[in-house]
Amino acid sequence: MSTRDNGQAPGAGNKPLSKPAHALSAAAVIEELQANKDDGLTVAQAKELLTTYGTNELGDGAGVQPAKILLRQIANAMTLVLVMAMAVSFGIGSYIEGGVITAVIVLNIVVGFWQEFNAAKTMDSLKSLSSPTASALRGSENVTVPTIEVVPGDIVELTTGDTVPADLRLFECVNFETDEALLTGESLPVHKEPLLELDEDTGPGDRLNVAYSSSTVTKGRARGVVFATGLSTEIGSIAAALRATGSKVRTVKRNDDGKAGPHRYAQAWSLTATDAVGRFLGVNVGTPLQRKLSWLAILLFWVAVVCAIIVLAANSFSNEREVIIYAVATGLSMIPASLIVVLTITMAAGTKRMVERHVIVRNLKSLEALGAVTDICSDKTGTLTQGKMIAKRAYVPACGVLSVEDAENPSDPTEGHVTLKNTAGQDASEAQAFDVSTVSNNTHLKAFLDVAALANLSTIWQSKDDSTWHARGDPTEIAINIFGCRFGWQRSGMTESQGGPWQTLVEYPFDSDVKKMSVVMSNTQTEEVHVFTKGAVERVLESCASFYPSADSQESTPMTEQQRLKILDTVDEFASQGLRVLALASRAAPAELDFQTDINRELVECDLTLRGLIGLYDPPRAESAASVSGCRNAGIEVHMLTGDHPGTARAIAIEVGILPSRTELQKLSKDVSDSLVMTASSFDKLSDDEVGRLPQLPLVVARCAPHTKVRMIEALHRRKKFAAMTGDGVNDSPSLKMADVGIAMGMAGSDVAKDASDIVLTDDNFASILNAIEEGRRMFDNIQKFILHLLAENIAQACTLLVGLAFKDARRLSVFPLAPVEIMWVIMITSGMPDMGLGFERATPGIMDRAPQSLKRGVFTTEVLVDMLSYGLWIAALCLGAFSLVLFGFGDGQIGIGCNETYSAECDTVFRARATCFACLTWFALFLAWELVDMRRSFFRMQPDSKKYFTQWFYDVRRNKFLFWAILFGFVTIFPTLYIPVINRVVFKHEAITWEWAIVCIATLLFFLGVECWKFMKRAYFRRQTAKHGDSKGPEMGAAVSDGSDTEKGTASGKGRVASRE
Repeated sequence: MSTRDNGQAPGAGNKPLSKPAHALSAAAVIEELQANKDDGLTVAQAKELLTTYGTNELGDGAGVQPAKILLRQIANAMTLVLVMAMAVSFGIGSYIEGGVITAVIVLNIVVGFWQEFNAAKTMDSLKSLSSPTASALRGSENVTVPTIEVVPGDIVELTTGDTVPADLRLFECVNFETDEALLTGESLPVHKEPLLELDEDTGPGDRLNVAYSSSTVTKGRARGVVFATGLSTEIGSIAAALRATGSKVRTVKRNDDGKAGPHRYAQAWSLTATDAVGRFLGVNVGTPLQRKLSWLAILLFWVAVVCAIIVLAANSFSNEREVIIYAVATGLSMIPASLIVVLTITMAAGTKRMVERHVIVRNLKSLEALGAVTDICSDKTGTLTQGKMIAKRAYVPACGVLSVEDAENPSDPTEGHVTLKNTAGQDASEAQAFDVSTVSNNTHLKAFLDVAALANLSTIWQSKDDSTWHARGDPTEIAINIFGCRFGWQRSGMTESQGGPWQTLVEYPFDSDVKKMSVVMSNTQTEEVHVFTKGAVERVLESCASFYPSADSQESTPMTEQQRLKILDTVDEFASQGLRVLALASRAAPAELDFQTDINRELVECDLTLRGLIGLYDPPRAESAASVSGCRNAGIEVHMLTGDHPGTARAIAIEVGILPSRTELQKLSKDVSDSLVMTASSFDKLSDDEVGRLPQLPLVVARCAPHTKVRMIEALHRRKKFAAMTGDGVNDSPSLKMADVGIAMGMAGSDVAKDASDIVLTDDNFASILNAIEEGRRMFDNIQKFILHLLAENIAQACTLLVGLAFKDARRLSVFPLAPVEIMWVIMITSGMPDMGLGFERATPGIMDRAPQSLKRGVFTTEVLVDMLSYGLWIAALCLGAFSLVLFGFGDGQIGIGCNETYSAECDTVFRARATCFACLTWFALFLAWELVDMRRSFFRMQPDSKKYFTQWFYDVRRNKFLFWAILFGFVTIFPTLYIPVINRVVFKHEAITWEWAIVCIATLLFFLGVECWKFMKRAYFRRQTAKHGDSKGPEMGAAVSDGSDTEKGTASGKGRVASRE
């Protein structure tokens, strides 16, 4: 028998068993692992085993790699530009400038490394939150645990769409199949047989009683005991091969004979080289925004080159050292050294904040996309509603309507009481108390309860310690099971495994296409075989051939069209009360079918006898209505796509505010009101052209199937919408992938759905989607702010230096108003840390009262571009004005000779003017960061609802601690550069100033006045735009007003309400 490298036999697991797990019975494996089939491991046992055997992972996570992060900081375009500037400085003998640039490079690398290392650690810690989970039995409770915490001896439950967390010895399977292509190469799903005991040398592909780690459940459900985790699993034995990273070398294209000409090799080599250069420059890696900013950095590099050439040309291409260093300084003024690092930090911080708001980001590009969402397609059950169902009504044709009153706890069958009405339409006041103990005398009610209890996979039990009731399973099935338990019908006491007479032969799980689930069970006492079915009323009725009309009926009556309509009337009555209605049916199983073979469910789910209807109430979440209203204010349309009956869907949609009230609906034109609520069958019958002609895409789609979700996304895209889609099942993965933002449910979602999604909601709550969108908008705004700050500063420096070319000395060489070291100081002190502070800024007031932003424009909107020029030119004008005022207004106007290199008496005025210009630029750059906390509101009134009319700004500047201390640090550190001897004259090429501070202070007041006037004009403009367009157009105008004012409440309101559009 073959062995692994560690000496263990294949399939032996972490703890060596007497035989491989597939060669032992399930009971033997459980016994040897000291596991408990019914109660699972205790929390203490699981913790001890985790310490003993380690985490359940293959060791393929690279984790945080400091060496790679350091290499990225050194080998990137920005650092390369600084290195070139350093080389030029040393080459021409400007050792001070060269040394300063060297220090800047080292500081940039160290700070950048530290920041990105912390960001990478944050992102790595968040990755585990989005990793697959497993449903394990711990301390008699079904709990969801991260896959890496699964240990040998855990009892794990698997359902369709799950990823198998570890190697399991199965002991219970119902129509269970897994996809093992990753391990065995078998393209077809493998049907499992838990009762088999195989030979020890059976190959992995033939071990039909084992489910392998990393395989996917394609059908059915199962339970098994974990016997191997991590590298001890079968997949762990080939983990090294799976960890092989994809080659970055382009493959050579060959002809049909497998040959390739020299040009094909040249093509592959050139493409490989192009890819390598693209990775180095960052233009083909990262998120779309990161790539866009990398292209911006390349553009700015060439702008810097052009600026340097202009400097040289203005000085007749002189090879004087001071001219060359001036050109280098002008070029450096255009380099946004901290751009990519600040973006990385901002995105990491945004991701961490989202976790605090119950959202896990799986795909970083979704961070950029969330702020642009115009439509949300949401499921109902568990997302808009609580997912805690209570069976409130049951209609048994032969008995009447049973109602459960005064029951609030969805897990307690003893709470409340049952009443009976003879007919569905009878007044509630005429209902009589029903004695549940008399059910044994009612044949038809017993038949109904048989279906409720047996076509059910949930489990309910009462704690022995405190008599508390517990339940595990699907909320729908728990509610039906609890209803049966009120009458003494409980699945756990009726099945063979618990001493009852019923044994499961075949199970057909719920399918979102057929909308039914069925079980075929045999009664070991009577040897009868029955089919029990539950599902959507319309689908079950289609399969029903008979029913029992009255309590006295001994024989079933054929199901007529009239009777179907009568039953549907009852469904409508239940649905109008917000109840989710299911039909229950049964039949004697066809004797000619062999249930040991794979039988088409259509042959089983036919000629059924309708037993009754059951109405389940799933109350909306308390926060759903407010969240839907918040979406409308934000210009986001909410669509409910649910598998429920149209009446149920309509009632819940009105309750949470997706649909207008019934009174408002009646005011709409017929074609609009008809299009608001549609069934999936009606929607799917429409061609794409017909869908395009609908005045409004449906806000509610009932009886929704997975392909209907795909069609809805396609319809939204044709209308140029940006859509988010929720999903939890395997069949939802196509729509999740097609949506601009795929949202999976963290609690109820399958692993397949999570893998297809961009974000995961840890609480399955619709309100968390709104939180995610708000965070997306906040992050988008903050990225705009720090990019605007960075580039406005670059424009200010470049304009100051280029216009400063006009200041020429006696040799006709330009004297720079800002020295190279001053420029480096401004870049390092006033950009990096304040920009990072802007990235941490909280959401501005009214952020969810404006239309979604346009991703087509991205962060570089017209407003940002105009602001960038306006602020940059205003700062440059003030700096040049201060320089000129000191030099020509109060000075003698003598520029002197060699004032770019050394201090002399005749250069004193130039050095003082340069110091004044430097102080102005430093302060303006720092204070601009505070002004950009809100791009439109006044710095002195950033909180419009505040009563502190004159002092609110004092509280606002201290609210963001990081930004406050970054600006204060930059403000204070300018003084040592001005007044410490040698440093001021030799390094910074300026002189200590005295009375010139008056000019700096006046210029600062003018700076604030200019920025505030510009913001005032912007607010006036956007108010006019809002008044002109805000109430007259629907969501289609979102792009047109995406720059609209968030200073006015209701900028986006009116876009969502259907009634207001008519």
